[in-house]
Amino acid sequence: MQSRTPPGAEPGPTRAESDSRLSAELASVVAGARRRAVRDGDRQIDTAHLLHSLMETDPEVRAVFESGAQAVRILGYLVQRSIGYGLRWQGTVEDSGAVPVVSSVAEAGWSPAAGTAMDVALERAELRGEARALGMDLLAGLVADPDCRAVEVLGRARVDVDVLLGRIEAGCRQYASGGHGFAGGRAEPEGRDGGC
Repeated sequence: MQSRTPPGAEPGPTRAESDSRLSAELASVVAGARRRAVRDGDRQIDTAHLLHSLMETDPEVRAVFESGAQAVRILGYLVQRSIGYGLRWQGTVEDSGAVPVVSSVAEAGWSPAAGTAMDVALERAELRGEARALGMDLLAGLVADPDCRAVEVLGRARVDVDVLLGRIEAGCRQYASGGHGFAGGRAEPEGRDGGC
């Protein structure tokens, strides 16, 4: 559900504290998403901005998809945001219902769904015993919310989100066990237990 921020609501938390817990690559993703939101005239970074920046910046995120053609199709939909179906998103706050809608101060600038996805990414890194979250952690946070804009884009690009989540978890297990994640080759899902 897309809704406007109610007047008089308390500002949401800024992400400044979280930024120090991001890998250099993920910090670059966030900076790219912020620039894209400003350029598109959007009030907040939303999950589609994050997905777009992830796809452009992180080779391991691109590698988790079934094929290069699928990754290109996703980027094609994301590029059309300002001229296509994404026009209906303009002027609205992304709120999938996962968290209450709160107003956003300019420096926070995150939709509730995007903030939740980043929180999931940080929690995943913490559970893995790492100080910084990676792009795969954020991708997992994005696909965890079936009603967010990023998942809507993936659906339009004919991505099976359940299969994608299995591939993310397999890659995270490979990374946690000292492997090279998806950079060293495509990991196949081994089930959902023991994800990172």
